[in-house]
Amino acid sequence: MNITTIGLVAAFLTTVAAVPQVARCWRTRHVRDISLWQPVILVAGMVLWLWYGLQLGDLPLIIGNIVSLALNMTLIYLKLRFAVNDPPAEPCPIHTITEEP
Repeated sequence: MNITTIGLVAAFLTTVAAVPQVARCWRTRHVRDISLWQPVILVAGMVLWLWYGLQLGDLPLIIGNIVSLALNMTLIYLKLRFAVNDPPAEPCPIHTITEEP
């Protein structure tokens, strides 16, 4: 297996990792538990990786980061769009420990 094939497989796997989250947010319209900062910071890093890949002419870096950017920017859009209508989280019940007499 040559190095480009390894890079393409790695790019595919790391890119499709975002698909389940984007699909779930789209289907349920619930984004309450998703941090906005995680995909924003990730997109900033991916822009730099894309730039780096373009400078090197590295196809796996370019393709993987373009698709990943699209998915994570979609996640940011869904977070901003659906957060307005997402009901607040229910508070977690607090379990108290009672002492035996």
